[in-house]
Amino acid sequence: MQRSCFARNPVGMTACNALAGFAALAHPVRLALFRRLCDQAPERASAGELAHGFDIPPSTMTGHLQALGRAGLIKAERRSRFMLYSLNPSGTRELVSFLVDECCHNRPDLVGKDNAALAEAS
Repeated sequence: MQRSCFARNPVGMTACNALAGFAALAHPVRLALFRRLCDQAPERASAGELAHGFDIPPSTMTGHLQALGRAGLIKAERRSRFMLYSLNPSGTRELVSFLVDECCHNRPDLVGKDNAALAEAS
């Protein structure tokens, strides 16, 4: 049964919100920024600190960070004249839950919850 883009799933994320999150992560720079913020969570970093290793202009970096923020995956906080960015754990959990619950239907063979996989991991 097809759901409306605005119908809420059990964890509260709509398909439209999930699409925004997936679209934000579909760009290599944004995916790398998201991974960097995941690695250092819950710490915050300035755009300048996050820009290390990227050969892109500051305005482009800001645009990528804003796209991740609009998707609800990161948070921005103003500290005097700087913006500090950090992972938004609740937005990240909602996107992951949407993928597992709505797309994979929480199937153990698709999401790694089967007994064999759990036994191997321990």
